[in-house]
Amino acid sequence: MRGAVIHAPRDVRFESLEDPKLLHPTDAIIRTAVTCVCGSDLWPYRGAEPIGDPHPMCHEYVGFVEEVGSEVTAVKPGQFVVGSFATSDNTCANCRNGFQSNCLHREFMSTCQADYVRIPNAQGTLVATDEVPGEEFWPGLLAVSDVMGTGWWAADAAEVRPGSTAVVVGDGAVGLCGVIAAKEMGAERIIAMSRHESRQKLAREFGATDIVTERGEEGVARIRELTGGIGADSVLECVGTAQSMSQALHSARPGGNVGFVGVPHDVAVDGQELFFSHVGLRGGPAPVRRYLPDLIDRVLTGAIDPGKVFDLTLPLDQVAEGYKAMDERRAIKTLLKP
Repeated sequence: MRGAVIHAPRDVRFESLEDPKLLHPTDAIIRTAVTCVCGSDLWPYRGAEPIGDPHPMCHEYVGFVEEVGSEVTAVKPGQFVVGSFATSDNTCANCRNGFQSNCLHREFMSTCQADYVRIPNAQGTLVATDEVPGEEFWPGLLAVSDVMGTGWWAADAAEVRPGSTAVVVGDGAVGLCGVIAAKEMGAERIIAMSRHESRQKLAREFGATDIVTERGEEGVARIRELTGGIGADSVLECVGTAQSMSQALHSARPGGNVGFVGVPHDVAVDGQELFFSHVGLRGGPAPVRRYLPDLIDRVLTGAIDPGKVFDLTLPLDQVAEGYKAMDERRAIKTLLKP
């Protein structure tokens, strides 16, 4: 088969790879329908995370089941399936508590920019649709496997409630999906922090009521101004930098909540400051599997269309250009078709 391999910063190549095989009776093999480039893939691409030896990339996927292990009964060959970037058995104590991304048998996906993918813990990870959805739904379902599920978790962790005010820090695909989630959860006012016109437009389409272009202390001051000097009920931190975390924590009102889902890079939280702020902080890798059935239904019924975050579509063999376009902010998110 063929797939993307990262060799060094800004050096992604499309290469011939060994076909995946069932390694455990709990595995499945899927044929990729569509995949993509994730914003978190840009951290190693930009040299902000070590790469080590050349290795395959990506953790977002939807596809058709080709083969299943002997212990997999939840899905069968031929079905169209959606999974999560973090695999789970969906039966352990952590899974039963709703944190499948902290499953005791968790494995993170990392090889999905390819023609075929091995899915560990397939029984608890994959959710099959009732029938093969039309291709027009594939981008939205692909978004559900990570960025939509992660945006939903950001809103859930920030305790967005009907009638509340939510702030979204970050205008990448996760932040934009966070706007969708806040809208679906009933937020009356949704303030998207964005400096990019195309992303502002999509945020408005998804439900943002206000746009704040300022960052840092100026951004916090603007949020305070818009909320009567108090701050927001819920803040969704969808970037993962020290500045975005500080901006999120200082944008929340006393008693408000911050849901942080951006993978932290050089982020440190001042415990004493957090203590006296009365702001709640919760985050981590999104338990996407918890939300999959609901989000799949919302996509297939047309209630949400997170697939709109894909503003560049390329053949899989042009994956390097997909990375480059996102790195240069010429694209929000790149969809890849095998």
